Amino acid sequence: MEYLLPTIRKKSEVDSLIRDTLDKVLVLRFGLSTDAVCLHLDDIIYRSARDVSRFATVALVDVESEEIQVYLKYFDITFVPSTVFFFNAHHMKMDSGSADHTKWVGTYQSKQDFIDIVEAIYRGAMKGKLIVNCPLPPEKIPKFQLLYKDV
Repeated sequence: MEYLLPTIRKKSEVDSLIRDTLDKVLVLRFGLSTDAVCLHLDDIIYRSARDVSRFATVALVDVESEEIQVYLKYFDITFVPSTVFFFNAHHMKMDSGSADHTKWVGTYQSKQDFIDIVEAIYRGAMKGKLIVNCPLPPEKIPKFQLLYKDV
C-alpha cells in the first residue's frame, strides 16, 4: 500500500508534516509494509482517504527506519499498527476506554469506523479540545492488555 499513500522514513519529514499541516487532522499510521494487519489497515485508510481529504491528511510511517525510532519511544509504540493524530501541530488524544489515550492501537473494523474517528477528532479540534471521546461503540474498539516494565 505504500505506493498508494505517502510513506515517511525520515524524522525530518515527520517533523515538517506535523508542523506544516494546518486546519486539517494529520493521521500518521506507524507500522510495517510487510505486516498483514498493517496492510489491512492501509487498505481501510486508502479507501477512506478521499472521503476525509477535506479535513484530514494521511501518511504512513515506516517503523523499521532508524530515524523514526525517536517517535516510537516518544509515543510508546510497541504494537503495530498504531495510529497517531495531530491538528495544527498539536497531538490529539482520544478517550476510547483504554488506559492509553495517545494513539489508536490496532486496525479499524470498517472504513466508516475510520471516517467517524477522524471526523470526531476534527470536530473536537475545531472546538479547541485536545482530547475527544471515541465515537465508536465499545465492542468495535480493540482491547489490549497493557504491561508496564519495571513497575
